[in-house]
Amino acid sequence: MKNLSALLILTTVAALPMAGAPPYVQSATEKPILHGRHWMAITGKPAGAMAGARMFEKGGNAVDAACAMLAVVCTMFDDVSWGGETQALIFDPRSKKVVGVNGLGFAPSGATPSFFKDRKLSFPPAEGPLAATIPGNPGALMLMLAGFGTLSLQQVLEPAMQMAEGYPIESELVRKLESNKAKLKQWPYSKSLFFTHPGEDHEAPHPGELFRQPDLLETLKKLTAAEADAIAKGKSRQEAILAAHDRFYKGDIAEEFCRASKEMGGLHTLDDFARWRPRLETPVSVAYKGIEVYKLTVWTQGPAMLQALNLLERFDLRAMGYNSTRYIHALYQSMNLAFADRDFYYGDPTFPPVEPVTGLLSKEYASHRAGEIRWDRNHSSAQPGDPYPFEGKTNPYEAQRRVWQSEEKRKDGGGTAGLSGADEAFLRGTTSIQAADKSGWAVSVTPSGGWIPVCIAGRTGIGMSQRMQSFVLSESENPFNVVAPHKQPRVTLTPTMALTNGRPFLCFSVQGGDTQDQNLLQFFLNVVEFGMNVQEASEAANITSYQMRASFDAHVSQPGRLTLNEATPPWVRRELGQMGYKLDYQKKSSGPITAIYFDRNHDTLWGAASNHGEDYGIAW
Repeated sequence: MKNLSALLILTTVAALPMAGAPPYVQSATEKPILHGRHWMAITGKPAGAMAGARMFEKGGNAVDAACAMLAVVCTMFDDVSWGGETQALIFDPRSKKVVGVNGLGFAPSGATPSFFKDRKLSFPPAEGPLAATIPGNPGALMLMLAGFGTLSLQQVLEPAMQMAEGYPIESELVRKLESNKAKLKQWPYSKSLFFTHPGEDHEAPHPGELFRQPDLLETLKKLTAAEADAIAKGKSRQEAILAAHDRFYKGDIAEEFCRASKEMGGLHTLDDFARWRPRLETPVSVAYKGIEVYKLTVWTQGPAMLQALNLLERFDLRAMGYNSTRYIHALYQSMNLAFADRDFYYGDPTFPPVEPVTGLLSKEYASHRAGEIRWDRNHSSAQPGDPYPFEGKTNPYEAQRRVWQSEEKRKDGGGTAGLSGADEAFLRGTTSIQAADKSGWAVSVTPSGGWIPVCIAGRTGIGMSQRMQSFVLSESENPFNVVAPHKQPRVTLTPTMALTNGRPFLCFSVQGGDTQDQNLLQFFLNVVEFGMNVQEASEAANITSYQMRASFDAHVSQPGRLTLNEATPPWVRRELGQMGYKLDYQKKSSGPITAIYFDRNHDTLWGAASNHGEDYGIAW
């Protein structure tokens, strides 16, 4: 934002412009706000947003558009590929309910703690076949489309198939390929796909050169052929889409994926593929000052934002002033407590033990935890709390909880300028998708997995995920997130939906690994507490904490480290330093947020795609 310094002045915003003030009262933003009457499509790439727009032009709804955008960003390797995972929230105007979509792959049957410990690993690896869960993106796309969409799989995949046939590759992907050349070349199918100029100084395709993915194109054609064959046999639209799903997970595509995985040292089996299913579920929610905020449950980090909102609701944030010393401290300390709980209590809820979700999200627990906040300085050894008494139970892991923070081996002081390897892992990107239409459908998606450097699974053209690295190998780290066959790792991916009076108010998500719910929390407060419109809120100066245990690579923690925007006033910097924070600065600190606001006064849509990356939207 060009006028970030103005937003850092310690003032109180008395009214919410988005709740009724004239829409022309807004500060300058680097990107214009989107306005739409009929529909809106936003994602991490302009071509992805165009795919969503094309579905609306075909008469599709927001779910059709979201599925088409997902297919294109997977094909463009926008820090996601087809072998990754999908996490989504859908508001269904027919039932007036928010539905969760769990499209996260699980660990293959050979993935056990002893398997990785025998290889002298502290965590599952960050890359390659042994990092890969079962692909989730194809199944999740087809589940959403069959259950909530209106178009055929052929129509929805058409833009992605055109991209796989050949599209002008972008500079950002070229940069990633060249900078990860050594890693990519260790996997034969990645080497063959990505380096079209072997032996030259620059071996990847050049910016603007047509990047062709014939194997992926053939895989997508197999899916649409399965759909067409089912239709020819008299099957319904939904049954035909599910026939394509079965071909991917039980047919020749799965066979080739597993063959290639085994060839490269992976663990995937046909039985693993056949057992995995995407599923619909009920999300969790809390009320923040009357606004219902929805997240997927504890197989994601999403409830940590809800916990932080429960804590922050107790304080007069508006009176503190946007990005004042006290406001930043309140944010940081609340996130410390919420993320310490995430690091110890979150995991796959379909596996024992049962996570104490009710206690974690209770207002009474938040009140208890708020009493632990120190207002004079950073609490560098914040521990997980004990939510069990707030469910009328005794904590079965009290002994582990009490010694949890004594593990100093992964702590790093941080506070250095620039991005280290640990920072890159902590901020590891993905993409995000928002879609909405005049019929009331709203969709928020955070797909990920299969980012560069990605291992391509044989002749499928499918990039494998890297999500296994988010598991731990010991109960002392997190008794709920220990790797096991057919278990899902706890992920950072976290779409968000907020409702007022039973109707969508905001849908929003963001890229960025462990930073996601930090950025989304601040975006939400920017709108609700400080009166920003969605574009202002998406570009506004955020802070970043590194005190939680990272979900990637070595799972390091950097207590007290705090990234501020460069425009932060000197007195705020000085006061935070005196409170024990280790400060560094970024020019843009918002995170690549995408969002849609539902204007009930005018029955229109407001859209945002932050100035942080290549995110782009189209509205009509």
